[in-house]
Amino acid sequence: MVQMKERPRIYTAVLEEHLEKHRQMALVSGPRQVGKTTVCRLLSDHYLNWDNSDDRRRILRGPAALAEALQLDRLREKPPVAVLDELHKYSKWKALLKGFFDTYGDQVRLIVTGSSRLDVFRRGSDSLMGRYLLYRMHPWSVGESLRTDLPQQEVRQPAEIASAEWDALWEHGGFPEPFLRRDSRFTRRWRSLRQEQLSREDLREVAQVADLGTMETLMQLLAERSAQQLVYSNLAREIQVSVDTVKRWVDLLARLHYGFMVRPWFRNVAKALRKEPKWFQRDWSGLADDGARAETMVACHLLKAVEGWTDLGFGEFELRYLRDKQKREVDFLVVKDRKPWFLVEVKVSETSLSPALAHFQAQTKAAHAFQIVFNLAHQQADSFRIHRPVVAPARTFLSQLL
Repeated sequence: MVQMKERPRIYTAVLEEHLEKHRQMALVSGPRQVGKTTVCRLLSDHYLNWDNSDDRRRILRGPAALAEALQLDRLREKPPVAVLDELHKYSKWKALLKGFFDTYGDQVRLIVTGSSRLDVFRRGSDSLMGRYLLYRMHPWSVGESLRTDLPQQEVRQPAEIASAEWDALWEHGGFPEPFLRRDSRFTRRWRSLRQEQLSREDLREVAQVADLGTMETLMQLLAERSAQQLVYSNLAREIQVSVDTVKRWVDLLARLHYGFMVRPWFRNVAKALRKEPKWFQRDWSGLADDGARAETMVACHLLKAVEGWTDLGFGEFELRYLRDKQKREVDFLVVKDRKPWFLVEVKVSETSLSPALAHFQAQTKAAHAFQIVFNLAHQQADSFRIHRPVVAPARTFLSQLL
């Protein structure tokens, strides 16, 4: 069996650079079982987990007791690295971090991990402004299976992924345990357990959802509709709740990293918010339809890229899709600093260029337009050298991302 310790992650390099260059806290968020604890513990001198009752008591005693537990009064060559794991489960975690960082920030380098709330609090007033840098962790991807060093720019040179790695990503998804074990029976059991933990444990922690049975039905419907537009009124009718309730529940499931929404691109932001988003599962391995699985796998790769590029300081990136009144559609648009950068249309085997690519490239002035095809062999050619619409192998294109 392949052990996780034999496979370094790109996020180790990301956090090592952070610890070397920045005094701010590193807030590390991401889905359950994406590998946050494994990566962060490797970098830590001290590790405290909110789920451990002894560690929880130390945390609850406040900043001074926490400093004592981390032995910050000892003479050291450089500040120790402390990890506070699953801290988002503490209702007053922001106040604790603010007080601790303001008093002891020069004596320790702090990594804080969490799943659901950690990257959401920025929507409101942010009492930690200037005290942290956010890093969003994602499952394995084609790019990470090839390289785990830090990129110097967004796009890398193409490289060929081994067939076994590609097949493992397609069949088992990118979450570390199933991807590394590559055991179909284990993957099915892992997928079922993860869904149960999300629906039973995480929902109970984060929100007061009275009807968990109906929520689980919604989760099943969303899983069946990955890569499709969300029509809230249809979902509400199927599970017999109000449209507002469905919207609130879908948003909650996105915050819990069960899936994510991709909104249409309009220069008018208000107009974009009124249109239906597309829904994608975080784990594509259980999707029965090859087309939906391929598009969802690409969506997850693109989300990892845009969030990673943003977190690494290359710019402000967004993932969108395009659709007009004539029902022409392109699956994805990557936006850099509010300007369209490249278009992506996903196909399993179709190599005839979609006419929508040229149409929307002309409209958006995007520099690149790709039709990526899963059933094409790798080509050692830089996809991003071409500025006209081009058919590219999925293996080649995805190898150039994070």
